[in-house]
Amino acid sequence: MNSNKETPAANDIQPQSQAADLAQVDRDCIVKAAIYPAIGVCRIGNSAEYFIGPEVTHRKPQPLGSYRDKEGKLKRQAARFRVYGLNALDEPVRELTAAEAQITWQVHLANHKSAWYQFQLAMDIPEVAQAPLTGLRNATVSDRKKLIIDGGPIQITGAQQQSEAFTGVFMETPVYLGELHTDEAGRLIVLGGLGKSASYDGSKAITFANNEGWHDDTSDGPVTATVLLDGIELNVDPAWVITAPPDYAPDQKSVRTMWDLMRDVAIQGYEAATQAKKPIQAWMLPRPEQPSFLHDIFPIFQRMTQLQWVNAGFAAGFGHGGVFNYTTPEWIEKLSNPSPAFEDIRKVVADHFRIPERDGASPLPFPWLYGDAMDVPSSTSPRQNAALSDTQLHFLQQWAKGDFIADYDPNYAYPQELSEVPVAEQPDMLIKASMEYCLADAFHPGCEMTWPMRNPGMYAAPFRLNHAPEGWITPPQSAYLDPGSVNDLLITGQMPGDITRWMAVPWQTDTASCRSGYGQKYKPYLPTFWPARVPNQVVSESAYNTVIDTNKPLSERLEAFAQRTNWFEPLGKGMDALNKMIAHFDEMGLVEMREGVEGDPLFPTQIGVQDTKETPLEALQSAPGAAPTAKQKGMSLPETSNHFRMP
Repeated sequence: MNSNKETPAANDIQPQSQAADLAQVDRDCIVKAAIYPAIGVCRIGNSAEYFIGPEVTHRKPQPLGSYRDKEGKLKRQAARFRVYGLNALDEPVRELTAAEAQITWQVHLANHKSAWYQFQLAMDIPEVAQAPLTGLRNATVSDRKKLIIDGGPIQITGAQQQSEAFTGVFMETPVYLGELHTDEAGRLIVLGGLGKSASYDGSKAITFANNEGWHDDTSDGPVTATVLLDGIELNVDPAWVITAPPDYAPDQKSVRTMWDLMRDVAIQGYEAATQAKKPIQAWMLPRPEQPSFLHDIFPIFQRMTQLQWVNAGFAAGFGHGGVFNYTTPEWIEKLSNPSPAFEDIRKVVADHFRIPERDGASPLPFPWLYGDAMDVPSSTSPRQNAALSDTQLHFLQQWAKGDFIADYDPNYAYPQELSEVPVAEQPDMLIKASMEYCLADAFHPGCEMTWPMRNPGMYAAPFRLNHAPEGWITPPQSAYLDPGSVNDLLITGQMPGDITRWMAVPWQTDTASCRSGYGQKYKPYLPTFWPARVPNQVVSESAYNTVIDTNKPLSERLEAFAQRTNWFEPLGKGMDALNKMIAHFDEMGLVEMREGVEGDPLFPTQIGVQDTKETPLEALQSAPGAAPTAKQKGMSLPETSNHFRMP
């Protein structure tokens, strides 16, 4: 399967004689199948209602209020999986549904966080040698099985069905992890937990990642299927599903996404094997000869501009009217043109991006995000701040030289529904959509997945996880995890709960801790952690209503547009913030896109606005341009706390 649209997959490259044989293959003949996306993402919510997660990379903003039910509770994001029939060349022939095939799905969800090791620092970076030893969570609990929440495998088949719940046990307390549904075509729909985190001994949460006695209801595990087509059982490539924290800014992407990271792992592996004259493995991908401006370069600028709705620093730098807003027609006309006339401009822009070994400790280069080794006060580590992937940086250098595909079209319309994508491209689209709405920075530890995703041993194919062999038993745990032995844990394949076990427990404490502007002497809003998932500073409804009211003085409207409200303000800081987030995570604002101001260049045509749980759903849906004023304060400096040790 080609998971890199611009080039053939590494394992599609055949010797000439073999390629001649494959040329005789009937491309419409299905000989195997595969599940897509290769990794699906559920998200926590405390509502019984749900919505389907992204299935295209540029989905249109959902109707206002779509992410809450009538009581204001957060709806869960469900992951939907499909089966595609493939020919002998691994090319998609068509989607297989319950109308023509018998599909039996199986999912196994588990949560191993509390029985795993603490998070101190990403264990694949040099700085881990100076970090505290990575000991066990809940080390005093001798029966480690009591700390594992295992929902077991559940099967479901047919159309419009619902399974029993995934229910495990934590220290003798039942824990709901989710359930399965199927849609009208027999596609699989996986729902995760309800955001119920608790301690078995009544203790308070006191730290961002390693709270003793606590559990949450995130999880992960394999997704497999048995497929009978015309009475013949097909071999089916399996997938994986992850239940992650909520997405409080569902229309935003980080500058470097999880898809960018996974693509880079595959490309770097291919180049290393080529240079060493070693065999090309199934998980590797060749790098395209030239980057596409539309698909590889422009998205970097787009994402930095869109982060204006979740971080005040990005708003001033890359937002509407900002000094680095490279998404205006005037800038695009220059940046998308490979002519030597604009080469110096391209080089200046490319040189603004951080090269870790050169300037990783400096907060000035792009992107303005914290890195895996961030510390307070800031360290001299080249990983104090984040950088783009090596592949992205290589593409930027090619682009600066004019060596790129000049394919920008101002009238190009991104597909906004999967049905708009040709069948042959739908599997790749599902993979990319799922992973582009996940973060890759900073792995401290992260939102959805963390640093093991950089390890090639994690993959059986590009973007597809390597499953542990049947009957595999994880080796006994030692008191401390040696960084030198971590690779052995990863290359044996993954088991249920293995992806999320590296994350914070409970997830709410990390979400409440990872803010922006820790070093106030530099800038109060920069650098930032995860604004695309966890906002920092936002446009309130009251400010938005002022902006769109053309009867108000222009000076008042401009001031309102520049105003940003502290998203974390309801939480306060310190340990109170951690425990408030656990109890009230659904009350935090969601940043949704609304209509802006048409025909006035002083204001954008779309504005990201924070909702509140108290905002009536009917008012949002019936009058999106005049939503009720929220009772929120104006601009305030973000409350910050040491991400390593909460005060």
